[in-house]
Amino acid sequence: MDKRKTIGFVSLGCPKALVDSEKILTRLRAEGYETAETYEDAGLVIINTCGFITAAQEESIEAISEALSENGKVIVTGCLGAKKDRQGNGLVKRLLPDVLEVTGPDSVEEVMDAVHRYLPRPHEPFIDLVPPQGIKLTPRHYAYLKISEGCAHHCTFCIIPDLRGPLVSYPVGKVLDEAEMLFASGVKELLVISQDTGAYGLDIRFRTGFWKGRPLRTHITELARQLGKLAQKYDAWVRLHYIYPYPHIDDLLELMNEGGIVPYLDVPFQHAHPDVLRRMKRPASGERHLEQIAAWRKMCPDITIRSTFITGFPGETEAEFEYLLDFLGEAQIDRLGCFAYSPVEGAQANDLPGAVPDEVREERRARLMQLQEGISHERLQAKIGKTVRVLVDETVRGGAVGRSFADAPEIDGVVYVRKPKGMRRKLMPGEFVDVLIQDADAHDLWGEMQPLPAKSKAAR
Repeated sequence: MDKRKTIGFVSLGCPKALVDSEKILTRLRAEGYETAETYEDAGLVIINTCGFITAAQEESIEAISEALSENGKVIVTGCLGAKKDRQGNGLVKRLLPDVLEVTGPDSVEEVMDAVHRYLPRPHEPFIDLVPPQGIKLTPRHYAYLKISEGCAHHCTFCIIPDLRGPLVSYPVGKVLDEAEMLFASGVKELLVISQDTGAYGLDIRFRTGFWKGRPLRTHITELARQLGKLAQKYDAWVRLHYIYPYPHIDDLLELMNEGGIVPYLDVPFQHAHPDVLRRMKRPASGERHLEQIAAWRKMCPDITIRSTFITGFPGETEAEFEYLLDFLGEAQIDRLGCFAYSPVEGAQANDLPGAVPDEVREERRARLMQLQEGISHERLQAKIGKTVRVLVDETVRGGAVGRSFADAPEIDGVVYVRKPKGMRRKLMPGEFVDVLIQDADAHDLWGEMQPLPAKSKAAR
């Protein structure tokens, strides 16, 4: 490879960081740069970092150190790049002074400027060097669609507003243009992401934008309605992530019943006890959450609810944790992730009294996940005997591995699909099939593909 136009790239962190990586890679490819498979083959290396929790920071530092050792020319971007030490100096430059440049998240232009300084562009950009949808790091049949940057909340355990800034909603017309381009390129599942998807448009007071010459309010409900129509046009799914329980979320459930928007609600409750939520600076309480969950299931009986929780938050007593367990027993949440509290430098929670010992945080996390395993097992057992629509992710011997509408990629379960006897053709990634569920455990489903083509709505 010609190192004068070859760049190594490492992408770490959440899907929002992944989208940033895709934008940078798209610009690199458009300008004629190639990507290297090894540090040795690269003219320089770009590392998109995560800086949220301690473990993620350590992973990012380790990746940068390895790239410096193996290559020597490293540009750092992403959330860790925005972190400052106690003296207000850049943390990455203080720890690793040999890096060439450091930028924060959502900094495509700054990264490209740095690349041009150390590895001049091979030639002027020509758009035909890249596909219309840009460079994607996901499989061809699904993609992430980021609709905003930053966050308007001030949760005491989080430093995202410090890293990524306040909420900035992307123009509704550009978001829908990108969505349509992705669907037209063959994407069968669009995963809508932001730091707070339900707040889309709040920063600009939901002002009117335009798409294809038509006025359209910059609001999550209006955006979701148009995305749902596009999904139905292309026989695809739209999945909404990171939805806070705002009152207008009820309107989204009505759209889920219409198809296109899958009946899947990703709501980060974080805890249930009102005192813990108050210390977290989070809205509502477990009692209010239960009312919302009951209402959502009444409005949309097929709804799958996913959430995340934190155990061992500063000041959490055994009684408060037991309250959380009681809440989960009653809420019967379908998909759940749990993290033992991890102090993050710069977070307000560090100043709260009553730090919970590490071993207690982990022990509570284990107890919570043990309870959830039983809940998940019971809810998945109820799917046996039902026929569900499955999006194929991977071809395997004798069938495929895919996901139902209840399963987001890489964080939820999967469906193992067996082909019917006599079927010779392969099941291909991006294909929808109807599957009769025959078995289940606490995480995954097993079933047999039905011989007739899937003709039901995409959201089912």
